[in-house]
Amino acid sequence: MKRFFIILGFLMLSLQIFAVEDGSRIVESLEMQSSILGQKVKYSVYLPAGYDASKKDYPVVYLLHGLGDNETAWVEYGRIAQIADKAIAEKEIVPMIFVIPQGFRTYYVNFHDGSFNYQDMFVQELIPHIESEYRVLKGRQFRGTIGYSMGGFGALILPLNHPDIFSACVPLSISVRTDAQYMTEDAEGWNGQWGRIFGGEGSFGEERITEYYKKNSPFHIFAEAESGAFDELKIYIDNGDDEQTLAFSNEELHILMRDRNILHEFRVRNGGHSFSYWRESVDNGLRFLSDAFENKAYRGDIKMNASSFHISESTLKNIEISGQQYDLFTPEGYETSSRLYPVLYFFADLQNSEKQQIIEFVNHKIIEGSIPPVMILFAPVDEKKLLESIIPAMEKDHKARPGFRFRALMGFEGGGKTALEYALNPEQFTACAIFDASSDFEGFSKTFSAVGPKALERTWFYIDSPDKGPNYFFNGNLHMLFREKNFYHEYRVSEGAGGFSWLLQGFEDALNFTVNKIHR
Repeated sequence: MKRFFIILGFLMLSLQIFAVEDGSRIVESLEMQSSILGQKVKYSVYLPAGYDASKKDYPVVYLLHGLGDNETAWVEYGRIAQIADKAIAEKEIVPMIFVIPQGFRTYYVNFHDGSFNYQDMFVQELIPHIESEYRVLKGRQFRGTIGYSMGGFGALILPLNHPDIFSACVPLSISVRTDAQYMTEDAEGWNGQWGRIFGGEGSFGEERITEYYKKNSPFHIFAEAESGAFDELKIYIDNGDDEQTLAFSNEELHILMRDRNILHEFRVRNGGHSFSYWRESVDNGLRFLSDAFENKAYRGDIKMNASSFHISESTLKNIEISGQQYDLFTPEGYETSSRLYPVLYFFADLQNSEKQQIIEFVNHKIIEGSIPPVMILFAPVDEKKLLESIIPAMEKDHKARPGFRFRALMGFEGGGKTALEYALNPEQFTACAIFDASSDFEGFSKTFSAVGPKALERTWFYIDSPDKGPNYFFNGNLHMLFREKNFYHEYRVSEGAGGFSWLLQGFEDALNFTVNKIHR
């Protein structure tokens, strides 16, 4: 019987080897014997089209799975083959090899007591094994990581601990904790997930902050790093705005990295802890890694196609209210109809050409039927008369539909502060969308708490912030405040440093959010 299983095992291994040699490009659950772990470690491999017929060498990406998943997760749920094949065929990325190792429940680090030195295995055995079995370009420039959840932690901690081995990483929805979260986590969950790895199992509070934990905490590593220590490591972090604990920890990590001038890309999109979110992250993540492999500056995220829309009967006209001049966009049919319209009150210091681009886009959306006809009144960033004179005049003389349901606020940069201040008036506005808002967080937090989230629950909020803009602290903390209070809102962080071109890239999502509330 023993001989039978030996022969069976040999045949299975042979089939796996033949699967690679006969031109198969995706092979699941190969095995490597690890001397460090004293057991076999499984891994899956994706080879790019043409690998078998060519003699060229390829960069390699280590795809890391989350807690509870295994070496097949990125193939099945992540659909990495379809995504990569398409991107390579369209020449969006260079051809590359993907390796998906079995991560167990390790967070891709060594255990504090030396009982399971997974990271040593990864660096000392897995990487050399892959580079001996496949035609892989050698050197740190050609090695990268992508991972989600626990794998997001691994995708970041491996390069942080071994910057001489990896050049770039794309951690998604990083399962990481701030010290405060770590100290207060539920005992059972903490012991099973963290204590057994980082030490202090069975402890509480500050006793959990062991020296070994600090050596493997991105927060402590970044906080204590010398200036410029990670300048050669390229980092792209992506996290959903519907995350729970991770909404706070990933945001805090971004703020710390900005404060320490640690170069990185940071994105927050709509979604949570799911493969549907992570699959949508991969296109830009692979572009980021591909540019790193070619030693190029990141070319940037995939942008929506810029279109030019022409004004038909819609117009931007000048009106006077209480001695002040305002620009008002009115949709087609305004002059010939007796109907009333919702109004977006937009606080921003914009050039006429910039206002024109906004109304061209809005008019196009109205004509194609994707949003209802609306008006936009452009007001200064420091407008003081909205409630006392502008809204009454709009509803009396300019066909504005009355009622809070049909009033929405938008604010850009300094105008974001004005929009937020008006939004704190309960049941006056149905939605408030702000772009790269600048304000005093402590002051806003006090006012928000004094009014009370319950009084504002009929107003939806939308926050959009550039990852390299100057107002990251205010916008990030505003998101965390709303999450802490369980206050409904949407939050985005997109590529850029701000400015009008950045605003246009995110304007469609904010507009859809706003009109969906109007026609809820």
